[in-house]
Amino acid sequence: MSDFPVRASVSTAEASRSRLRRRRITPQTGRALEILGHAIEYLTDEFVHAGGSMTAHDARLEAVQLLMGINRKIYFSCPPVPTLGERWRALLHMHAA
Repeated sequence: MSDFPVRASVSTAEASRSRLRRRRITPQTGRALEILGHAIEYLTDEFVHAGGSMTAHDARLEAVQLLMGINRKIYFSCPPVPTLGERWRALLHMHAA
C-alpha cells in the first residue's frame, strides 16, 4: 500500500459526485478495503470502550482518520460502473457509426 500517501484525502466535491456510483472493485482491492474496515472498526471500538474524549488529541483517533482517508482513496481509485444511461448511449453510438 506504499502507493498511497500518508495523508490520503479525497475532495468533498469528488466524494459527492461519486457517492451514488457503484465501483468495479477487484478482489485484491476488496480485500484491502475489508482489512482497512476491520482496522477502523477495531480502533473505534477500542476508543469508545476506553471512554476517550472526541476533543482529545488521541493517537487512536488520528489513526482512524488516517485509515479512513486511505480507505476513501482506494475506493475512489476504482473505476465507476457505467450507469444504465451511459451504457445505452454507448450502445446507440456504436450502432449509429
